[in-house]
Amino acid sequence: MAGITNSAKAPAAAGVTSGGGNYLGPLMTVTMLFFMWGFITCLNDILIPKLQQVFTLQNWQAMLIQTAFFGAYFIVSLLYFLVSVTKGDPILRIGYRNGIIVGLVVTAVGCLLFLPAADLHSYGLFLGALFVLASGITVLQITANPYVSILGPPESSSSRMNLTQALNSLGTTIAPVLGGYLIFDQVSGGDATAESVKMPYVGLAVALLVIAVIIKVARLPRLTGGDTAIVPGSGALRHRHLVLGIICIFMYVGGEVAVGSMLINYLKLPQIAGLDESEAKHYLAFYWGGAMVGRFFGAVALAQLRSISLKYGIMAAIALVTFGAVYAIYDLNQALIILGLIAANFVVLLLGRFIPNRTVGLYAAAVIGLLLIGTFAQGSVAMWAVIAIGLFNSIMFPTIFDLAIKGLGTHTSQGSSLLVMAIVGGAIVPPLQGALADVTGDVQLSFVVPLLCYLYIVYYGFSGYKTRAVA
Repeated sequence: MAGITNSAKAPAAAGVTSGGGNYLGPLMTVTMLFFMWGFITCLNDILIPKLQQVFTLQNWQAMLIQTAFFGAYFIVSLLYFLVSVTKGDPILRIGYRNGIIVGLVVTAVGCLLFLPAADLHSYGLFLGALFVLASGITVLQITANPYVSILGPPESSSSRMNLTQALNSLGTTIAPVLGGYLIFDQVSGGDATAESVKMPYVGLAVALLVIAVIIKVARLPRLTGGDTAIVPGSGALRHRHLVLGIICIFMYVGGEVAVGSMLINYLKLPQIAGLDESEAKHYLAFYWGGAMVGRFFGAVALAQLRSISLKYGIMAAIALVTFGAVYAIYDLNQALIILGLIAANFVVLLLGRFIPNRTVGLYAAAVIGLLLIGTFAQGSVAMWAVIAIGLFNSIMFPTIFDLAIKGLGTHTSQGSSLLVMAIVGGAIVPPLQGALADVTGDVQLSFVVPLLCYLYIVYYGFSGYKTRAVA
C-alpha cells in the first residue's frame, strides 16, 4: 500500500515484504484483539437489562450504556483526526504495534473502573467506566483494522478482514452465554446490586494486560510510515467513497447494535416468545453467533483460493460444524432452524457472486426483509427472523471498512480514524429505537429505526462504494 513501509530491520520482521511473505503468525496474534473487543462490546447487551433492574431505568436511560460506549468512539476518533490534520498521523509515527499496546492498556483501565462503580452504586460512574473502556477499544480499532488490511496482498484484504472479524464475532457469541451466567445466574446480593459485574470485568482487565505483553514481545512486523508520509492535512476526505463509507459505517453499527440491544426485551414480549433474561441470553448468542458463521463464510468466499469447489467444500464444512455444535448444545429442532438460515444466507451469497460490494448490498436488502417480518409478525417466525439478522450482518462491517479505505495510500490511518469515529452510530441509533419504544409502547414497531439504517447500506453496496475524488 502506497506510503506504508515496513520499517523493521531486526529479525522480528524477517520474511515480511511489502507484497507477500509469511503473515500468518502476525495475523493470528492480532486476531486475539478482535476476539477480546467483540466479547467486551457484546457484554453491553447483558449490562443493559442488568443495570436497568439495578437502577430502575426506562428504556432510553438504559440505552445510555451504548451512548457512553460508542460515544467514546466518536470523541476519541475525532481527536485523533484533528491531531493528524494539524500534526500528522500519530500512528504512522509510533507504529501500529505500539498503538495496539496503548489501546489494550486503556481498555484494561476502563474495566477496572467497574469496581468503584459497583461499590458506590453509581450509574454515572458505570457510564464513565464504559467511556474509558471504549476509548481504548477505539485506539485498537484505528490501529488493528488497517494493520490487518496491510498484512498481506491487497487483493485478499477483504478476506482477511472477514476472518479477523469472525474471531470478533466468536467473542460476541460467547459473551451473552458466559456474561449472562456470571451477571444474571450468579448474582451476589440479588437484583438490587451490581456486585455481579465485578468479576467479569476484572478478569477482562487481566486478560487485556496479558495480551499487551504478548503483543510487546511477539515477532510482529513494525509497520510505520516513511518520513515523507507523515504530513498534516485532511487529504482522506477528498475521497468520495470514504466519505460515503463513513456514513455507511454509522448506519451499520447503529442498526446492528440497536437490534442486539433490544433483542432481550423483544424476546420477553408475550406475543414473541415470553422468555426471561436468563433464557433470552441463549438466543442473543444465536444472533451474534450468526455474525461469526457468516464472517467465516465471507472470509472463504472472498479469499483467493485455487478453485470454486474448494470454496464450496470449506463453506459446507463450516455449516456442518455449526449444525453439530447447535445440536450438541441445544437440540435437533434449533439445529435444523440454524441450518436452514445458513442455507438462505448461502443463496444470497451466491447471488452476490463473491463480489464484496454487491454482497453487502444484497445482505442489507435481506436484513430489511427480516426486520419487516420481525416488526409485523408474531411468535417463532418473528423471533427467528430477528435472530437471523446477525447472520446477514456478518460481512458488512469488515467489507464496508475495506471498501472505504481502498486507495487511500498515506491517508489510510486517517481514513481509518474517521471510519472508527462513525461507530458512534452505536451511541445514537439504539437510544432512538428505545425512545420510539417508550413513546409508542411498542417494542416491535421500534425496529423501524434500524430498518432505515439498512436502506442506506443497500445504496452504498450498489453505488456509494465506487472510488472517485470529491469535487
